[in-house]
Amino acid sequence: LTTVLSLCLNTRAADTYQIDPVHSSVVFSIKHAGVTDFHGHFNEITGTVVFDAADPSKSSVELAVPVQSVDSRHPKRDAHLKSPDFFNAEKFPAVTFKSTQVEGRGDVFKVTGDFTLLGVTKSITVDFKRGKEGKGMEGEIRGGGETRFTLKRSDYGMTFMPDMLGDEVSLVISVEGIKQ
Repeated sequence: LTTVLSLCLNTRAADTYQIDPVHSSVVFSIKHAGVTDFHGHFNEITGTVVFDAADPSKSSVELAVPVQSVDSRHPKRDAHLKSPDFFNAEKFPAVTFKSTQVEGRGDVFKVTGDFTLLGVTKSITVDFKRGKEGKGMEGEIRGGGETRFTLKRSDYGMTFMPDMLGDEVSLVISVEGIKQ
């Protein structure tokens, strides 16, 4: 009976967080003309994170970044980035990630999942550093964290301007979610 009571008292359901797009960000950088890194971002991100502190392997992440929200601080360049030369926003409206495995403890996790860009899906593994939970202005519980990783755009069929733009794209994805 003591073991059963102990298991019941220590069993905790996983926490579900809905991504708050106002307090989350997706920033990218790419080498321009071999000179320096150019930075841009996406203004929108949606998704859900399920976090099981007792058993992180039961955790999951699902994110979508609408391509129409790309922002390079230059409207003409943004239109070009949305064209078939780059993101082809009409045919492929979102870049997505759906986890298949979460490993780790504490605040550092390896998250493996399917990353889809331009209709090409590849398995990637990223290091995710979990932040602390906090309370929002309305008393809601918030949680999140950040990952930084690099992809080769050519791996996903994005090969326009190979002499002007680097092949490697660095991404910083910071997510903050509201506990449901």
